[in-house]
Amino acid sequence: MILLRPLWLLALPALALLALAVWRRGPDAGGWQAVLPPHMRAGLAALGQLGAGADRMRFLPLTGAAALVAGLAGPAVQRADAPVFAQSDAVVIAIDMSPSVAQGPGLSDAQAAAAGLLTRLAGRPVALILYAGEAYAIAAPTDDPATLETQISVLDGETMPDEGSRPAAAMAMAGQLLQGLRRADLVLISDGGGVDQAAQAEAARLQSAGVRISALTVSGDPPSDPEALGTIADGPVARFDDLGPVVRALASSGLDRDPAMRSLRYRDLGPWLALFALLSLLLQFRRLA
Repeated sequence: MILLRPLWLLALPALALLALAVWRRGPDAGGWQAVLPPHMRAGLAALGQLGAGADRMRFLPLTGAAALVAGLAGPAVQRADAPVFAQSDAVVIAIDMSPSVAQGPGLSDAQAAAAGLLTRLAGRPVALILYAGEAYAIAAPTDDPATLETQISVLDGETMPDEGSRPAAAMAMAGQLLQGLRRADLVLISDGGGVDQAAQAEAARLQSAGVRISALTVSGDPPSDPEALGTIADGPVARFDDLGPVVRALASSGLDRDPAMRSLRYRDLGPWLALFALLSLLLQFRRLA
């Protein structure tokens, strides 16, 4: 369950203060209910001057207001019949194929991480970039990520024609592939090698264009500095065998941030909670009748 409009809950402390004020003021008729004989209380109640159960009834408006606030906060559950949308915000996976990764055990880890991401990105177009000293676009954003699995599985130490490690080149190419999209994600799978001022500048340019950068780290041979990826990523940075943080970030897509799309994916229970406010009003009318 989620709250579609959680800021409405800020009204609850104000209602609690009002309830405290009503309680401290005492019951209706200034507390005369406690000293009047039973037949006089019954007579006043029959005349409408003193409500039966007045000590409880005076809290009914606040109870109704609390139910209304809870309804306005929009508690919602995911709809089983929610429509499935092809998302326009693409994901680019950029795999580091520098010698420290491609010619060591880090390559199989990078392949496993990329394959794991592909299986969890249903509905989002996915592109693939390989980079070493230069970056190469292997596939433009496609709605069928399964087509990339074969290309990832055949990677080896001889795939790239050059050496070196320039994540800046991969980010520049990702910017070209994602040009024109309002929201997008770039996932770097790397040992952290080659992160320099040029890479930081490209990362800042992508982020200003609405591209979120996440990273999955692998071990290089010789070792590089995976923590350097944190200087260019504004999304989560996790190990290749812990996809959870990155997958959760990718699941928070543009559709999830769009209020109109959220209303289609979740069933708003707020109107049902608001019925409790109506019930309290009906009881108030009955008291005054």
